[in-house]
Amino acid sequence: MNEAYLCLGGNIGDREKALTMAHIQISEQAGKIETKSGIYETEAWGVENQQAYLNQCVKIYTELTPQELIKTLLLIEKNLGRERNFDHTYEPRTLDIDILFYNDLAMEREHLVIPHPRLHLRKFVLIPLDEIASNHLHPLLNKTIFNLLKECIDTSEVKPFKAGH
Repeated sequence: MNEAYLCLGGNIGDREKALTMAHIQISEQAGKIETKSGIYETEAWGVENQQAYLNQCVKIYTELTPQELIKTLLLIEKNLGRERNFDHTYEPRTLDIDILFYNDLAMEREHLVIPHPRLHLRKFVLIPLDEIASNHLHPLLNKTIFNLLKECIDTSEVKPFKAGH
């Protein structure tokens, strides 16, 4: 069985419902969700004038290969209303699911890089990931998530999300 860490996020539509539906579909199609972080509300990263995101990290156990997993996750995004425009990296989205880690694998393919190449730069990833995997060692940077978060210079606001707000 393979261990993977995912980051889920979205900033348009019913953001909470999108996360809940993603949990259901991940469980049905990708693998067992072992652990979930809390949900965090974060300002849009890399752009201005976008609604805040809800973000969450999950740890799953999967029998899928990395390529099968990313195909499945992209299909889940599409099923939940994501329309991809590859010209605009930071476009608003109903749901985005990134593979952060897959076992201790380091790989680079055209549409899949593991570990996620920018996870150590983003507090909206590191804060929820630290909640569920503080001691996980980044296989390329050779640092724990806890230490990556301590060293992160991202100044964007990441706050716990309270349902109904």
